[in-house]
Amino acid sequence: MSSKYPKKEIILNDKVEVIWDDIIAMSDGTQLRCDIFKPNDKGKYPVIITYGPYGKWLHFSQLYSEQWQRMCEDHPDVPNGSSNIYQNWEVVDPEKWATDGYIVIRVDSRGAGRSEGVMDLWSYQESVDFAECIEWASQLEYSTGKVGINGISYYGMNQWQVASLQPKNLTAMCVWEGAADYYRELGYHGGIYCSFTEAWFQKQILTVQNGKGEKGILGDIKKDWVSGPQTLSEEDLEKNRFNLPKQILENKLATDDFWTSRMPDFSKINVPLLSSANWGGQGLHSRGNFDGFTRSASKEKWLEVHGIEHWTEFYTDYGVNIQKQFFDYYLKEIDNGWQDRPKINLLTRYPNEIFKENYYASWPLENTNWSKLYLNAQNHSLSGIKAEDFKLNYKGFSDGITFLQDPTNEEVEITGPMSLKLFMSSDTEDADVFVVLRLFDEELKEVTFQGAIDPHTPISQGWLRASHRKLDKNLSKDYQPYHSHDELQPLVPGEIYELDIEVWPTSIVIPKNHRLAVSIRGKDYAWPGGEVKGLGNLDDVFTGVGPFKHENRADRPEKIYDGNITIYTGENYPSNILLPYIK
Repeated sequence: MSSKYPKKEIILNDKVEVIWDDIIAMSDGTQLRCDIFKPNDKGKYPVIITYGPYGKWLHFSQLYSEQWQRMCEDHPDVPNGSSNIYQNWEVVDPEKWATDGYIVIRVDSRGAGRSEGVMDLWSYQESVDFAECIEWASQLEYSTGKVGINGISYYGMNQWQVASLQPKNLTAMCVWEGAADYYRELGYHGGIYCSFTEAWFQKQILTVQNGKGEKGILGDIKKDWVSGPQTLSEEDLEKNRFNLPKQILENKLATDDFWTSRMPDFSKINVPLLSSANWGGQGLHSRGNFDGFTRSASKEKWLEVHGIEHWTEFYTDYGVNIQKQFFDYYLKEIDNGWQDRPKINLLTRYPNEIFKENYYASWPLENTNWSKLYLNAQNHSLSGIKAEDFKLNYKGFSDGITFLQDPTNEEVEITGPMSLKLFMSSDTEDADVFVVLRLFDEELKEVTFQGAIDPHTPISQGWLRASHRKLDKNLSKDYQPYHSHDELQPLVPGEIYELDIEVWPTSIVIPKNHRLAVSIRGKDYAWPGGEVKGLGNLDDVFTGVGPFKHENRADRPEKIYDGNITIYTGENYPSNILLPYIK
């Protein structure tokens, strides 16, 4: 079953030529493997390239069958116009791109899939590899020399890193739902450990590690072993990888080398940028798309924001058309009007997964009316008026306290970043604060939304460990506190502290007679409707936060984080949430 590669093949009625398993030699001698899909003629074309660990010979429908089936059933435009034989998780369908004048290159990252080497996820070495792959692709005899990078999640996240290395022939980048800050958006939310990578590493990464060979997966794309022809022992496989979840638990501050080596330098990202976020991406990607857009030095940059599942809009006609218009302009130099497109393209969110397209000039939006709603501990209300001083207790690992606004008199829109100021004390040396922005209808039934992963998510969330309350004064804004996470500042039991908590950006048009609410909790949000079926490649059960949970007792020992917490509100303790109302 193991042929000698590379091997050329002509597919799709002679329209496309494929070079399977071509070798890209890295500067240290490591050989990476890639597949190249190109128009079957003598012309020169621009390149769309991806670099990542999910296995280029693994068909989308193999490990991700539930996602594939649901996407195709709900959005028939996704499978239409393609045989779908070459669909691969979170990268472009080469059939729709190679037949439209692009070279599509998929590279298995170091130590993953068909590529040899030691796997070190999102490392600086991976960024160097990716940069070398970009330069290699630009020198192909059938390449115009212009290279674009495009992809979802992992294939978006590492774009921030490689772009900051400034590969000479990188021409444009499209980061579709791709986190940018691995500490704040992946490993630790507000300094609280997130266990997401544990199941992800086991089910999506180790299953396609290079060297699994015949103990791995037989890929439907090439009917050959996804993880290469060589079958290594479990001991050797372990030697050929770094254990990412273990590394995350061992590196608890953002200033640790593990994190700083993975942090992009936004000031060096200068190529045209399309950053596409998902309103439902709480717990992983959405923050990075907004931050990457605002902080990148690129003079030509656009922000697009959508909803529904994490993997869907990238493949719909809506998403593909946006991507192609962007890349056609920069890689093919087609005068298609992209340069005149407004910088901000939002699918503004309404309940019941209804979206309306709107365009703006800046982020935060230029017509934002920043307003504070004050927490009232005496009657659990949320309003624009400060009440008399009052305090209220809750237990650390409890559902905490919910503050409820009066019903709206008219339809109201909130779109943008947010922050919560909280005055609190604890009877222990620390406390974890979970902030949940929620919506309730006329009958006080909670209105939830299809998130990027979980089908029942709140409007938005924020997190902060009180000992991580220190702010970076240079990067913090009133509407987006930025915590340095460079030292621990334990609490003195009983002493009152002022916390500024980042609540991730959102969009919601609140119907008349609905109520906004803020919950201050000591544990993850839980949808009142109970558990629902999860996704087999992540968690089997979802409860409102998908796989982005914070339950690790080594990180959250009961004796410290299940203490008695007191919230203070009123004139002297103006606990409030700052919201971006749209005029």
